[in-house]
Amino acid sequence: MEGKNEQRAGLLYGIGAYVMWGLVPLFWPLLKPSGAIEILAHRMVWSLGVVTIALLAVRRWAWIGELVRDRRKLALISVAAATITVNWGLYIWAVNNGQVVEASLGYFINPLVTIAMGVLLLGERLRPVQWVAVATGLAAVLVLAIGYGRPPWISLVLAFSFATYGLVKKKVNMGGLESLAAETAVLFVPALGFLLWLAATGKSTFTAGGTGHGFLLAATGIVTAIPLICFGAAAVRVPLSTLGLLQYLAPIFQFGLGVVYFKESMPPERWAGFALVWLALSLLTWDALRTARRNRALAVKLLATAATAPATATPTPEGAAILPGDAAPPGGTTAPTPEAATTTTGTEAPNPAQQKIT
Repeated sequence: MEGKNEQRAGLLYGIGAYVMWGLVPLFWPLLKPSGAIEILAHRMVWSLGVVTIALLAVRRWAWIGELVRDRRKLALISVAAATITVNWGLYIWAVNNGQVVEASLGYFINPLVTIAMGVLLLGERLRPVQWVAVATGLAAVLVLAIGYGRPPWISLVLAFSFATYGLVKKKVNMGGLESLAAETAVLFVPALGFLLWLAATGKSTFTAGGTGHGFLLAATGIVTAIPLICFGAAAVRVPLSTLGLLQYLAPIFQFGLGVVYFKESMPPERWAGFALVWLALSLLTWDALRTARRNRALAVKLLATAATAPATATPTPEGAAILPGDAAPPGGTTAPTPEAATTTTGTEAPNPAQQKIT
């Protein structure tokens, strides 16, 4: 019963996180007349304050010393900070300039871009269905380019910057709260310097817009951190496959807001492009679920076989004993262990822990 309650709580946390990310386009227009770069700088500064308070609450500080001593990890954190700066800044600009639908497309095609980067940069192999999904995604981009009269550059930059961010975060291998603290710490000095420069030149809207406006700018830290904390609570309670499905909630909400609330135009060719994207994502989701189900069945079968196998090992012709999990003799084969049964040939599914929609 306790396990079911934990899973139910995790599901609610996950839904809450992705719904908040999906509704965030309603927040950024409230910060006008602040420009996208000023909003971005405030987001960096106030986010560090919020995550510092969160770290104080959970008393997690040991990772700081390890990070400072690891130059490679520091360099990767800096790259992650740079790519998320591009992603955050462009997303805020897009929302406040009437491009919510195109911004949502960036997060729809992000899984496709992640897979393509895995093939191009990591030499990963795709299953046939994944190839079809990627090809369908490319066709969608061409159709949308015709519909927009230009390449959907906002979507592409958002997708590629976020995919790069996810790739770097995977190599860093830090918790969500810790990595956000490290990234915002890297960004804090230039962001604060920019805000001070705006204040010195009389271009800052922090105090000029009144107390309410200043409070909204400070709230960017809460808007950034709260969904991430909910996501972290979900990640430890529900399977990654569940989070992988929940991640589509955010762009669905963003797309709906763009069409219904912000009333952005959707000519037929744009609908056609989005339909192709959704078809590609449906293929990916179906393939991932089928593969996960097959791997679980194989793992259960292997565990059952291991449980019923005799305790004595069968001697080989050479007189050596092959124990469960040992390597096969030269020229022979060995059945995969239950751990190995959880992986399949093809590109690794994007880790939901790096699929945080901002």
